[in-house]
Amino acid sequence: MTWHAALSLDYLNENHRTVARYQHNGPLRILKSLYPEGDTICHNVLVHPPGGLVGGDTLDMQVTVGAGAHGLVTTPGATRFYKSEAGLATQHVHARIADGARLEWLPLEALAYNQCDALNRAVFELAPQAELITWDITALGLPATGQPFVQGRFRQHLEIPGVWLERGTLDGEDTRLMNSPLGLAGQRCMATLVFASGSPMATERAQLALEAARAAIEESPLRLQAGATQPHPQVIVLRVLAPVTEPAVQLLKKVWAAWRQTMWELPGNVPRLWNL
Repeated sequence: MTWHAALSLDYLNENHRTVARYQHNGPLRILKSLYPEGDTICHNVLVHPPGGLVGGDTLDMQVTVGAGAHGLVTTPGATRFYKSEAGLATQHVHARIADGARLEWLPLEALAYNQCDALNRAVFELAPQAELITWDITALGLPATGQPFVQGRFRQHLEIPGVWLERGTLDGEDTRLMNSPLGLAGQRCMATLVFASGSPMATERAQLALEAARAAIEESPLRLQAGATQPHPQVIVLRVLAPVTEPAVQLLKKVWAAWRQTMWELPGNVPRLWNL
C-alpha cells in the first residue's frame, strides 16, 4: 500500500499576529501553532505519522507566507526513505513568500536507507522583499548499525526560480562519487544552509553574514569540511560534510542562530522540539 499525502499551509499577518491556516489530505499534519517569540512569529511542527516513505509514496506540501507574516516550520524527526520495491518515493515542497514576509523551513534530516529510490524536491518563490532561511540535511545509510548506503539512488532538487538551482543524484554504487576526495570523500552526511532574499543583498549585510558563518566554522570540529560563500547576490550558502548527522546539525544550528541575529536582529531561539 502506498501513501499519497498533501498539505497546504498558509501564513497570514492578521492585526500584527502571524496565524497559520492549513488543510491536509492523507497522513500529513501540522501541530498546534506556538508563539515562543511573541505574536509576530508562528512556529509549527510538521508531522508525517507513518514515519517514512517507500516506493510509490508522495508527500506534497504547498506553503504560502503572506505579506508581513513570519513562519517557522520544523519536524519531530528524520524523514526516512526506506528500501524501495515499487518505484520512486517523493517529498515535494513548494513555498511562495510575499513581500515583507519571512520563512524558516528547517526540517530535520532526510535519511536515505540502502536500496531506496527517492526524490527530495524543494522550490521557494520569493517576492522582491521576501527572505528565507532553509536547510537541507541528508544522511546516507545507517553506518552505526552496519547498514551502509551501497545501493539505491537519492535525488535532490533545491530551487529558487530564476535565481538558484541545485540538482544532484547520489548513487550508492557510484564509488568514485561516494568515496573520492573529489566527491563525498567517504563522508555520509551532507548538509546545506541557505539564506536567500528576493532582491540582491547589500554588500555590507552579506559580508556580516559570511563573517558570522566563518567564525562558527572555525570553532567547529568540522572546520576542514565546511565553508560559507555568496555564489549569487541573493543567496548565501553554508555547506558541510560529516561522517554522521550530529556535528553537521550542530554547526547548522549555530550559523542559523547567527544569521537570525545578523540579518533579522532576532535571537536564535531554538525551537523547543530540538531540545527533546
